Parts: sequence; structure tokens; C-alpha cells
Amino acid sequence: MFYRENGQFKTSYRADQQIFPITQDRLALGLILAVAFILVPMLASEYIFKAIFIPFLILSLAAIGVNILVGYCGQISLGSGAFMAVGAYAAYNTFVRIEGMPVIVALLTGGFFATLVGIFFGIPSLRVRGLYLAIATLAAQFFCDWAFLRIKWFTNNTASGSVSVSNMQVFGISINTPLEKYLFCLSFLVVFALLAKNLVRGAIGREWMAIRDMDVAAAVIGIRPMYAKLSAFAVSSFIIGVAGGLWGFVHLGSWEPAAFSVDRSFQLLFMVIIGGMGSIMGSFFGAAFIVVLPIFLNQFLPLVGSIVGVNISTAAVSHTEFMVFGALIVWFLIVEPHGLAKLWSVGKQKLRIWPFPH
Repeated sequence: MFYRENGQFKTSYRADQQIFPITQDRLALGLILAVAFILVPMLASEYIFKAIFIPFLILSLAAIGVNILVGYCGQISLGSGAFMAVGAYAAYNTFVRIEGMPVIVALLTGGFFATLVGIFFGIPSLRVRGLYLAIATLAAQFFCDWAFLRIKWFTNNTASGSVSVSNMQVFGISINTPLEKYLFCLSFLVVFALLAKNLVRGAIGREWMAIRDMDVAAAVIGIRPMYAKLSAFAVSSFIIGVAGGLWGFVHLGSWEPAAFSVDRSFQLLFMVIIGGMGSIMGSFFGAAFIVVLPIFLNQFLPLVGSIVGVNISTAAVSHTEFMVFGALIVWFLIVEPHGLAKLWSVGKQKLRIWPFPH
């Protein structure tokens, strides 16, 4: 009744092929953006910004990059944490070694160097796939962990091995308070999500999906597997590298190589699996789930323990978090392989015909 398309006639190809062809979707998107840019800064506390919103925005951006490679192109990657590290350290070195380097340019430069590394480690995808490709990308993770830990040049020869960034400014506006960092990350996410959505809807996105479904058939109809696979690695690595720079510059402020370990790669892959592979919306669902679930468990389990008279330690909460993640991944793979995004899509389809199922 409220999600019907009656009367919404398309009289041009431009209108028929727009990102959100249904009027209700465009209104909902505008409302969400208005809430994100206006209402949330007015109501959210400093803790909410630091613990939930800023990590959610940055991880959503990284999940979009992973989803392009894994969900849309079908190339399994376990090296996303390495690409985030490359983006963070490249942005850091560009920022501190070049006088007057703007923060935005430094972050984009980090994404550029992550693209080069991603293409290099994506070359094995031309010959191998599946588990073998996952192991090849895992090698990128171990190599980058070693390089950033042992080669002191990357950390500007600091004795502790950690690096830090402070007093950031964009167009003369400081990016220091949680609210300013939130708006900065939100702006990045909106721009990159729009670009990614348009990419996957275009010719290159269709090539990625053809390679994902059956690469031999895609080659037969004229799609170049080398171009499709390496372009997916390039775009994915660029977005992940920018997200890594934001994670280091904005969220952490001070970090060391352990911040981008293999655990981060698995976390990003879990987001894509839970949120929905091959869906930009699924990246947001997966990131929200990964960010909110630990906070919920940290608050909920001790409360349950106090009610039943059992003292639940912090270690038990941490172990429970891993158990819940594992159980949910298995459940989604069995019951709904397309993740939360598929449930969202099914709900929208039901609304389009409700209350008349015909």
C-alpha cells in the first residue's frame, strides 16, 4: 500500500535506469541522509560517535571494497587487512613527509598505493581461484605485516614502531572532535558508496558478475578475464586503502601494524558474508552487525549474569563473541547465503504487493 509503484511511469531510458527508480526509495534515502547529517550530530553523545558511528562508517567503506572483489567478482580474498595497512601507512608517509599535504589528498594517495599492491597480489587470480587464490592473498597479509613491522622507514623511524596523526584540517576546518570526525567519514562514505553503486550497475560491474558466475563462459562472449579480475582488485584495493587511512587517521589516531592484522581481514570477510555478498546495502548491514554485536554482548551478558547470580568475566564475553560470530556465519551460509541484504530485498518485494498478493 505504501510501497506501490502505481502511477510511477518512466518515459525515458534515463528515468528507467536511475539508481533508485522507485519514488519511495529516493525519499527514504533523502530522509536517511538528513538524519545522518543533521539529526545524529544534534542527538548523539561523544561515546556514541567514538564507539559506534565512526567505526561503522569506516568499516562500511572497507566492506564495500571487499564486496566488490568477493561478492561481485567472486575472487576470494583474505588480504583485506593488508590493503588497509598499505593505505594507512602510505597516507601517513605522504602526510608527514610532504610539507602542506592536504589530508584528503593523503588519504587518496594511500588508496592509490593500495591499488598498486592489490593489482600485484591479484595477478595470481589470472591462474588460480578458490582456495588457492585465498592463500595467495593471505600471503599479502603476512608480507605486509612483516614489512610494516621490520622496515622502519614506513613508520618514519620511530623507536616504538607506532605512528600517530593529529591536528588534521580540511579546507581550514579542524578534524579533531568526534563530531567533526563523524561528518568527515560520513562524507567519504556517501561519495564512495555512490561511486561503487554506479560501477556495479555499469558495464564493468556486469563484467565482474559474469566472471563470478562462470569465467569460461564470460571469456567466450568476449569479456577479458585479465582486465575484469585486475580491475576488481584495483577498485577494491583503492576503496579498502582509503578506509585504512581513515581507520588510522580518524578512528585510531595512533596505531601499529597489529591494528591491521589477519583478524581484520577475517572481520571484513565476515561482514560481507553476514551482510550479503554482491550487495552494496549488505556492506552496511554487515558493518552494523559487527560493530553493534560486541557492544551489545558486553552490556547484555554481565546483566544476565547478575540476574542469575553468575559472575561473567571479560574473557568469557570475548569468547562468547567469537562463538556467536561463528554460529551466525554457519547459519547464514546454510539458511540464507545472500545474507541480511536478501532478507531486506524479500521484505521490499512483499511490501510492493501488500496487501494484495497478485
